[in-house]
Parts: sequence; structure tokens; C-alpha cells
Amino acid sequence: MSVPTGFKRLAAAVSAVVVGGLVVLGVASYLVSVDAARDAVTAEVRSVTGLEPTVRGASTLSMFPSPRVSLGDVALAGYAEDSSPFVAEALVANVRWLPLLTGRIEIADIALVRPHITVTFDAEGRSNWSPLVDTLARAMRPDPQVEPRTLSFSEIRITDGTVVLREPGRAVDETLEGVELSLAWPSIAKSFAATGRVTWRDEPLDLSLAISDFPAALAGDTSGLKLRIGGVPLKVAFEGAMSMRPSLKIDGTLAADATSLRGAMGWISGRPLYGVGLGRFAVKARTNVVSGTVALSNLNIELDGNAAEGVLTYGLRGRRTLQGTLAVDTLDLTPYASAMRLMASDSRDWNRKPIGLDWFDDLDLDLRVSAARVLTPQTRFGRTAAAATLRDGRLVVTVGETHAFNGVITGTLAVDRTADGAAMRSQLALKNVDLETCLAELIGVRRVEGKGNVLVSLDGTGSSVLGVTRTLNGNVSLKAVNGALLGVNVEQLLRRLERRPLAGSADFRSGRTPFETLTVVLKITQGTAHADEARFEGGNVRLAVGGSASVPARELDLTGTATLLAASIEQPPTFELPFFVQGTWDDPIMLPDTQALIRRSGAAAPLLDAVSADKRARDAVRSAIERLGGSDGAATLRRLGVPVPVPETAPEGDQATAAPPPEPAPPLAEVPTR
Repeated sequence: MSVPTGFKRLAAAVSAVVVGGLVVLGVASYLVSVDAARDAVTAEVRSVTGLEPTVRGASTLSMFPSPRVSLGDVALAGYAEDSSPFVAEALVANVRWLPLLTGRIEIADIALVRPHITVTFDAEGRSNWSPLVDTLARAMRPDPQVEPRTLSFSEIRITDGTVVLREPGRAVDETLEGVELSLAWPSIAKSFAATGRVTWRDEPLDLSLAISDFPAALAGDTSGLKLRIGGVPLKVAFEGAMSMRPSLKIDGTLAADATSLRGAMGWISGRPLYGVGLGRFAVKARTNVVSGTVALSNLNIELDGNAAEGVLTYGLRGRRTLQGTLAVDTLDLTPYASAMRLMASDSRDWNRKPIGLDWFDDLDLDLRVSAARVLTPQTRFGRTAAAATLRDGRLVVTVGETHAFNGVITGTLAVDRTADGAAMRSQLALKNVDLETCLAELIGVRRVEGKGNVLVSLDGTGSSVLGVTRTLNGNVSLKAVNGALLGVNVEQLLRRLERRPLAGSADFRSGRTPFETLTVVLKITQGTAHADEARFEGGNVRLAVGGSASVPARELDLTGTATLLAASIEQPPTFELPFFVQGTWDDPIMLPDTQALIRRSGAAAPLLDAVSADKRARDAVRSAIERLGGSDGAATLRRLGVPVPVPETAPEGDQATAAPPPEPAPPLAEVPTR
């Protein structure tokens, strides 16, 4: 056969097919009217859903490129008289060819254009669409006595839809926008699949749902379940089984991860969460959901670089609750350091940042954590066991044991949310700890070294750590052995002043003073600490201190007596010196009692009588100055804060022998004497 002949036959075949198709289209359009097609589609929807469809717009029947019936402005009347669970801009039903040629309408699939679907849940968990589920279950359930109802269509596509989820009892009202879904239940299989994309709270999410036994799931029996949710805030994957009788039960493996747990929690809750930490998050666990409670076993969780194992239980019904036990190898608290910091960034003032406890109202907590190591920016803690409970706006953290500062810490910390901040109460026992690092990291004091025990019982209220210190009440005791007082060498100072009482050039803020025992007992009232007992016992030195300290200002106002002990305990002390300590906790100033030094100085002692007795002032001052070395002695007295009278000038007529009047001395700083 020649090529031209072949082309002619092919053209004839194509023409015959086209003509046949046109004939079929013509016959089909003749056999089925638009009204008949509309009635058939609405009857099928009524049969499948149990809802009464109302077509309020125009209806059309199209044969090209495939037969389909389009119904405009369709609404489904709800099961309750005042409910309208479904409204669509258009319902398009694709019709099968062969039944259409016989004058029957069989729907292959349905497309919903811009539907608005409302799902409302009651207190028992049933929704306004539950009758639809019952209808589908009856339609798909095989019954040997009754011929099973076969759904004529097995796919529904939703384009640019909106789904509203409501639960009035829990004040839940959520909207899913931009819904693009394909729902399919193939007639040759028992499975159900839904895939597509939705937008929730301005975040697009990719969805994938698969039910292995759709008839069993509709009947409430056990069926396989796979769920995938993917988006920027959160990714979730679940694979397991579910059932609805007698109540919802889900069992399987859950995996989830988020670049920021704080961001994901804020997105889910609908309000931003402020603070630090709660960054990178991942979890994988065996999951069981029963009656609104999610139980996670064989749990592996990662948060901010910390990996833990254990179990967690999360309650969804009523008030949210979280319970569990976690074990961590290394717990790094560095991401949360600023939230737990007592001191400001300069380590010289208390933290002034507001204490935020808004999340106390949203959750009940009962969590136990054990760790082999705990890290903070300043400290490494050893084996630690702690528990945290949060109920009715009250957080209680109980430290069963933590190895820190080469010792052991136990105790409790309770925090209550108040209208203007927080109320705190602490009971802590620090046993055999390294005082230098312990006091430096807890309260910023770097003046004591050695091993000791610290007992703390404090309470206060305020909107910040600084505010709490202003209302602080309680008791603090410290007992230490074999350590040293840093920043001052008391023995060297006493020996120098014993030899030269008026050695004004002595440096009182350098060196260290070893001690054998140190006992400090403080009673704190409204932010002021009073020293009930403060004793320092060294090999050659003994100190006794009293006075007060301001906790908010971190300032000292102390007086005491430093005693230089004799070589033998039977002998009396060789030298005793009253002193006072003022200034900040970080850099205190220790000064001796000026009057005591003057009394001990044989040259300057008469000045005390001179100050109190004007009639003998001239002779006493002149004698003291001469014994101290003339003008140098006067300068020494002025440096110590002792007023020195100016010698009288010569009488008139003897101007040649009169000494020139001295220049007036600059005003002297007042030096307190104790």
C-alpha cells in the first residue's frame, strides 16, 4: 500500500471516530436533560450524606471534554435546624460515559469549588457531621441479608475551601483556609486517602492521611492509620492504628520536629511566647491516645542540644497537664541562663528584668528529671535529681540531690504568681561546698575560700529579683573550716598597727587571712541582714563582727574587733583593735577605729584630751606635734582626721620675731570613729 493511500485510510478512521463521538454527544445530550442531571446529582448526594442539598444557582450539563454536571451555589441543610454545615460556590460532578448513553447518571467524582464547611463538636466529642459518618458506615458495611449499598463516586476534590472547627464548651474556634484536598476511597480497595494543603494561622501545611480499612474505621473498629503534617513551624508523622469504640483510641509511633519549639508552641496556642531557650526540638516515641490523654513511652526527645529518654503524659481535656520522668546524660542549661540569672550582666547588681510567669495559668506540671551532669555558663554540676510541680499558679522545684561546688545541695524553691510579679520561698542546704565558687556564683561574693555548710531559709515578693531582695525575710547561716578571708591580711595589719598605730599608709585591702573556723548567722528583715553571730577563729587572729548589710544595695555597715592572739592560749591577747567595714559586698573597705589607734599611740594620745579640754589645748597640741616631729606630726594628725589648732601669732610690736601665719588647711574628710 502506498503512503498516500495509508494517510487517506488514517484520515477516514479519525473522521469516523470524531463523527461517532459527536453522535454520542448528541445522543447523550438528547437522552439526559439538565434538570434530570441536576436531580440525579442531588439525589446521589442526599443518599450518600444524608443531607438535603439545595441548589440556589444555575445548573449546566457539559459534554466536552468529558460529561459533567455543574450546580451553582449549593448548600447542604444540617442535621440541626439552625445549622448549615456546608455551602459551596459550585459543585461539579464528573459523569461516567456508558451509563449516560443509557440515560442514567452515575457520578465518577465530585469537585467542590470554594466550599465553606463548618464542623462543630459537643461536650461528648460528637460533631455535626457524625450522622454523615454513620450513613457512610451503613453504605459501606457488607450485610448478607441486604444488598450492600455501593457508592457511585469514590473521590471528592476540594478547591480553595474553608473549614471552620468549633467546640463551644472549650471556646475553640479555628479556621483552615486555602484548603486544597483530594479525598479518595477506591471502590476496588478498602482504603481511604486524603492529600493536599491547608493554611492555618497564616502557615501553609502539607497534609497526608491514609486509612487502611475505611469501612472498619467508619464503623469504629480498629484500622491502620498514617498521618503526615509538614510545615515551617512543625513537622509531624504518625503510623499506627486507631479505633472509635467505645471512645477514640490511637496507638502507634509518633515523630515530630521543629526548628523552634517556642515558635511552634506560640503558633499552636495562638499567642507568642517570650523568653529564652526552647529552640531546636525533635521527639520520637511510642504513642497512645485514650480519652483525651496522650501517653509517650520509649521516649527520645531532643531540645536545645539536650537529649533525654523517659516517659511523658499530656492531658488535652480540661486543664492541660504534663507528667513524666526524664533521664539525661548531660543537661546544658546555658540557653536558659539569662532567665535563671540572679545577678545582672555586670555581676555587681541584682537582676532587674521582670519575672514573667504568664505561662503558670496554662499548664499543670509534674516532672522528674535526673542527669549525670548539669552545665551552666559558670558551673558544672554532677549527679542531679530534681522534681518540678506546677499547680494553681504555684511552681515548686525540689532538689533531691545535686553534686555541686565539690559538695551536695538539697532543698526546695517555691514560686507563686502574684498580681505584680512573684512570691518566692526557698529552703536550701549546701553541705561541704567550696565557698569561694559557691558564694561567687550565687550572690557575687568572692571574699571567702574553704569548705563549709550553708543553710538558707528565705522568702520575698517582687516583680524582679531586685524587687524580691527589698522584701526579703528569713535566715542564713554559714559554718566553714580551714579556709581564708580574701582581700585582707588581718594578722599582718594588726602587727603593723601594734608597732606603729598611726601608720596611715597601711593597705587594708590586700592579702588573705587563714581561719580555722568561721561562723556567720544572719537574720534578714525586709531586705536588711542583721548579724546575730559572726565569729572568725584563726591560728593567730580572732575576729568578732556585728552590724547589718543591705541586700538590695549590696552594701555593708559592720563593726567588729580584731584580736591578735598570743603564742600561748594561757596568755592574754597581745593587741585588740576595733574596726569597721563599709562599702559594697564586692569591694568592701575595712578601716580601724581611729580613737583606738590614737590612744595606743603615746605621741598622739594627749590630743584626745586636748580636743575635749580647750584650756589645755595649746600645751597638749604643741607637745604632741613636737614629739611627732614638728610639721610632719601635724600632717600625720590631719591625715587621721584629728583637728590641729593653729599656733597663735606674735603680739604687735614684735613683728620681726613673729612666725608667718600658716595657710589655712583644706577641709578634711570626715572619718568616722567607732
